[in-house]
Amino acid sequence: MNHEERNRLLTGMVTCRRDIHAHPEPGWMEYRTASLVAARLSALGYEVATGEQAIRSEARMGVPDAATLRFHEEKALREGVDPFWLERMKGGHTAVVGVLRGLKPGPVIALRFDMDCVEIGESDAPDHLPCQLGFSSNRSGLMHACGHDGHVAIGLGVAEMIAGRRSELAGEVRLLFQPAEEGCRGAKAMVEVGWLDGADYFLCGHIGLKSRILGEIVASVDGFLSTTKIDAMFRGKEAHAGNSPELGSNALLAACTAALHLHGISRHSEGATRVNVGMLEGGSGRNVIPGEARMKLELRGETEALNEYMARETSRILASAASMYGVSCEWETVGRGISAEGDRSLIPMIEQECAGMDTVVSFVPSIPFGASEDATFMLRKVQEQGGRGVYMLFGSPLAAGHHQSSFDFDERVLGIAAELIVRLVFACRNGAAVSDPAMHTNSKE
Repeated sequence: MNHEERNRLLTGMVTCRRDIHAHPEPGWMEYRTASLVAARLSALGYEVATGEQAIRSEARMGVPDAATLRFHEEKALREGVDPFWLERMKGGHTAVVGVLRGLKPGPVIALRFDMDCVEIGESDAPDHLPCQLGFSSNRSGLMHACGHDGHVAIGLGVAEMIAGRRSELAGEVRLLFQPAEEGCRGAKAMVEVGWLDGADYFLCGHIGLKSRILGEIVASVDGFLSTTKIDAMFRGKEAHAGNSPELGSNALLAACTAALHLHGISRHSEGATRVNVGMLEGGSGRNVIPGEARMKLELRGETEALNEYMARETSRILASAASMYGVSCEWETVGRGISAEGDRSLIPMIEQECAGMDTVVSFVPSIPFGASEDATFMLRKVQEQGGRGVYMLFGSPLAAGHHQSSFDFDERVLGIAAELIVRLVFACRNGAAVSDPAMHTNSKE
């Protein structure tokens, strides 16, 4: 790729990223973003699947209530979203898949790009670049604070480059634009509808995280933690705090007690575990015994067994804390991720492609992740059927850490990531992941 072509593609990706950044959308409500993606893929000649063709409805986790979904659908219409695409995505079915088939048989390659934002307000500090350049979030309490806006832009850049080289393409490329990655709520539903079936390769990645040098590539992230996301509701009885406190049952105190004991769950000798109560709210006034309290928490474990240990202890503590205060507690799992490892056998191929890029300044074969990712469901599905996959990191300096209000990255990383992914797609056609040639003619009907 020559310098002029690189600059043209990067300019387009930056424009796309900034547009999406200014219009952040939370999981299952990415109507504007998903419609933009679907329209662009269609224009490039991809077969496009949306709605319940792209995601299994009943397998989704943590889906907002119908009224919230309708509010965001109506907002999307007011913002000019094409009704053609919106109609297909109603009810929180915001996944988009673009399929491009080559002229010759070859491997099936799946690429994943996540689309949702983080529920955090964006900084309005004058030195925050999105504020300086006028593309900061226009939605209170929502922000692309994890780089998913960049991932969408990378995905569309990849789509354009591959479409331009279709005559060279052997096999099939599936671009999976996934909703609801935050909270690990969306990937499993795309797996269950079949978009990873028959895939020989799975390639995925993330901007920044443990790689903070522009031009650095981490070929394979290892050590994904299994995780469970839980919402709990404590219900007691309101009463006048001064006149008749004995008639009340304090749901907020029960929740606070649970929060303290959750963070006191014993660590485990067989590996790392995590717990975090990230949100706790309750009560209605200074002089009212709180009748309700709501908690959002997450658990993690180095293995699924360790995560299940944390889940059992959590269930015991929630029930016991509620019983101590004479209140009830109901809880549900609203997200889940599994443990996984990348395929190190792909590292030499990635290193070889990086060596041909003058924008790559550092290559790291692998690093431990120590966190969770929804893409693990896709990675494992491909591995279970004999394919191979990796989760890469695309290095970039960061203005602040992920999920912080001043988060931002160096937009030059978009071009580096897109070029590498395209190089890998065409490298895969020369060395399929499985030895059975029949595996390379799979396509999802």
